[in-house]
Amino acid sequence: MAYEKLELLINGKWTQGTSDKSQDVINPATEEILGTLPHASVADLDAALASADKGFQTWRATSPLARQAIMDKAADLMEERKAAIAVNISRDMGKPANEASLEMDFVIGCLRWDAEQGKRAYGRIIPARIPGQRQMMIKEPVGPVAAFVAWNFPASNVMRKIGNALGAGCSIIMKADEETPSAAIAIARCFQDAGLPDGVLNLVFGVPAEISSYLLDSPIIKKLSFTGSTPVGMLLQAQAAKRMIRCTMELGGHAPVMIFDDADIAMAAKACAATKFRNAGQVCISPTRFYVQKGVYEEFAERFTQHTNEMVVGEGINDGVQIGPLIGARRLDVMQDLVDDAVSHGAELLTGGERLGNKGFFYKPTVLKDVPEEAKIMTDEPFGPIAPMSSFTDFDEVIERANKLEYGLASYAFTTNGNVANRLGDQINAGMFGVNHFGIATPETPFGGVNHSGYGSEGGEEGITAYQRVKFISKIGV
Repeated sequence: MAYEKLELLINGKWTQGTSDKSQDVINPATEEILGTLPHASVADLDAALASADKGFQTWRATSPLARQAIMDKAADLMEERKAAIAVNISRDMGKPANEASLEMDFVIGCLRWDAEQGKRAYGRIIPARIPGQRQMMIKEPVGPVAAFVAWNFPASNVMRKIGNALGAGCSIIMKADEETPSAAIAIARCFQDAGLPDGVLNLVFGVPAEISSYLLDSPIIKKLSFTGSTPVGMLLQAQAAKRMIRCTMELGGHAPVMIFDDADIAMAAKACAATKFRNAGQVCISPTRFYVQKGVYEEFAERFTQHTNEMVVGEGINDGVQIGPLIGARRLDVMQDLVDDAVSHGAELLTGGERLGNKGFFYKPTVLKDVPEEAKIMTDEPFGPIAPMSSFTDFDEVIERANKLEYGLASYAFTTNGNVANRLGDQINAGMFGVNHFGIATPETPFGGVNHSGYGSEGGEEGITAYQRVKFISKIGV
């Protein structure tokens, strides 16, 4: 299948832009150059801003039913093109093609959900204190949106922004990640082919800090949505605060998994290993700290390691591959440093712990046992194929350890005790909590964290509400 033609989308036109800057897009499994991505110039960004401003006036005046028709048609086109888009996602960032295909299923589901939910921007009538007075609250789109996303889910990160914005009636300037651009471009082509009015969706690329600073300085932008690391999110929030731009921040995580001695250990070990190494561990809600009760600790570690050793590592487009490469060479050194630090603190290396081969950015799936809390991997988000585990004695100990970090995105537990599950749900410090499974992200449910994992939600009715504002209207005599 052919690789996507790399272009910018500004005011409904595909263009190479007016900048003389560009960058190569690299396949992390083979290190081959896939294509050359143009960067947007200041003039291109000015054109995108003007286009988004005009596009917003058109889109907000379009009825929710008419918006849905266009969004559903775009979803139909994505279904038709899913196989090609998925292969290019695998080429861009290395994940197995079947994972990329499932990602596209999620994308299509999000778009259809947002298209339908956009018709439900319900207001309300508020009983008045004065005879003849009519009081009402209505919801309206907040305005043009600037959105910036990470590389690890090149399609779904993009669609979470676009679907919510369009469903709410907003226009959007999307800066997708430069390392994994093909899915964003393919998605934007589907919208254009579905008849989306010019300017409602603009797509740009460039040096991230330069693009974000320029867009957030513009009075046209009324909303920022960001998916990425906590340090970058904090910087963007500070920039947005200068102009009182409202924000949705989906930031980093370091998800604890608490496995109690009453759990189904065979099921838990299999599910934990499969989910830990999904996308080579490059997932913000990936289980990353495994706390196992002492009575089942040895059995869990043995089963988990066995599943890990059975996994097939390779280029994502090849049949049977379960784990692809890391996104870039820079991540290999990070993985090795985390492993070496844990071992130096007394952890036992059960498997992995080194680079695989010398071509492509592959790192062996790694299991570390008896990892102390002082090791860096227990406080720094690994974002890679390393599973650290340690044992615990009782509920109070494990909930304290699970809640010790400033992160609060996802948490998980395995137990058959309903009382324990309920107590964990009440006390865990996270925006999302899964018990006996990891399926906490669906189009119809809120997705988001607390504390240093950000704020606001994507998905469900909360996702679209974040792109709307409330207006109160009070009338007498008319």
